[in-house]
Amino acid sequence: MKITIKTPEEIAKMRVAGKLAAEVLEMIEPYVVPGVTTEALNQRCHEYIVNVQHAIPAPLNYRGFPKSICTSVNHQVCHGIPSDKVLKKGDIINIDITVIKDEFHGDTSKTFCVGEVNPITKKLVRVAQECLYMGIEKVKPGVLLSEIGTLIQAYAEKNHFSVVRDYCGHGIGRIFHEDPQVLHYYDKVLASDPDAHSHFALVEGLTFTIEPMVNVGKYPVKLLSDGWTVVTKDHSLSAQWEHTLLVTPTGVEVLTKRQEETI
Repeated sequence: MKITIKTPEEIAKMRVAGKLAAEVLEMIEPYVVPGVTTEALNQRCHEYIVNVQHAIPAPLNYRGFPKSICTSVNHQVCHGIPSDKVLKKGDIINIDITVIKDEFHGDTSKTFCVGEVNPITKKLVRVAQECLYMGIEKVKPGVLLSEIGTLIQAYAEKNHFSVVRDYCGHGIGRIFHEDPQVLHYYDKVLASDPDAHSHFALVEGLTFTIEPMVNVGKYPVKLLSDGWTVVTKDHSLSAQWEHTLLVTPTGVEVLTKRQEETI
């Protein structure tokens, strides 16, 4: 496991990249309405990142990914590919944004409700966000990664939801996905492995993401034939929220915090 601790100069660049990623989500929100296609959202985000922010959309061509953002609708858990799919009232959509500025990444996502949604859907979206916030509040030097995952899983299951096991948060900086891996659940097998990332204690200067994926039904997922889109096996709804974080001397700084948020 190779952990990259950021210098003050690198942290300053991470703050810029994180702010830009947050601004993309703020910009796109008014356009997440019934009748819009996920490709239209992708095009609008791409043009904003490239032409307004003068930055780079990290997903585009990353390991062959064909678009500039990820759009995961309803039972799609993550890595959904924008297309001619039309959003309708009652849908939920996770929009995942990663911006590169001066070689550094800012990574964030938000689950939007498309018009009015039913009560269970509204609860799912709220609880998924609360799972993220609870994880963030736990962050400070000395805390084990396993403590974050345990807390998130317990809260999701208390609300009768499940947490996806197959995908996790990650270190981030010059590299999109770097160590450590950040699980959003407690893994008994890894708990007995002294080299597992879950035993890593947070240190000042570490930048990483927390991004829990929470399902209405069971946690197993499957990868579709496009090689990217992940869906729930039982076709139940899934919601996700993500922030890029910096471990400070006394706690945490949310690098991708949006203006409307109170964490």
